[in-house]
Amino acid sequence: MTSSTRIVALMSGGGRTVLNLHQAIMRDKLPAEIVHVIASRENLSGIQRVEEIGLPVSIPDPGNYDHDLEQLINLQKPDLICLCGYLKKVQLVPAWAGKMINIHPALLPAHGGKGMYGRHVHQAVLDAGDEVSGCTVHFVDDLYDHGPMLLQRSCPVEPRDTPDTLAARVFEQECKALPEAVSLMAAGRIRITDHQVEILPDLNSPLSCRDQESDP
Repeated sequence: MTSSTRIVALMSGGGRTVLNLHQAIMRDKLPAEIVHVIASRENLSGIQRVEEIGLPVSIPDPGNYDHDLEQLINLQKPDLICLCGYLKKVQLVPAWAGKMINIHPALLPAHGGKGMYGRHVHQAVLDAGDEVSGCTVHFVDDLYDHGPMLLQRSCPVEPRDTPDTLAARVFEQECKALPEAVSLMAAGRIRITDHQVEILPDLNSPLSCRDQESDP
């Protein structure tokens, strides 16, 4: 990764995940920036919201969507592509492998796959009687919600939960999980081997420095 990781964010809704990621980058001084936002279609409420904080937005041509999306992303020369509530299936370009991540509002591999998004996911969690839910940040491959898992954060499912109350609790974890994943990627601490994610030590931490100094 570069010293300032260039992020292209893709969205399909109100833009909350993009806004949260931008705020976390600013607040925590992460070595990253959202250089461009791509909306899946016109008239999304999130378009105005992200434009109001100064983020440029593009919308792929509906008549040539996949090609136009590829061109828009490649034009930005991103280090990282973040699917932030993006509901269209991406045709993964080989050059994007290992640099495109998605955040899913459940603990994969449970409650993932085609059609499992938003309220549908939380209703499925409640119907299954799960006691714990949460979110998963994973790398994108050619299948829905399937790529190597980068990290997960969990939260309890309360007895009186509705899909909406559970969604709010899960989103609190999403607001922490995606910036954490971006931070790890920006620091070059992620390695994928045989479809498994390894989080490498933080060599800049005081503990790591002491460990190095104690080595013979």
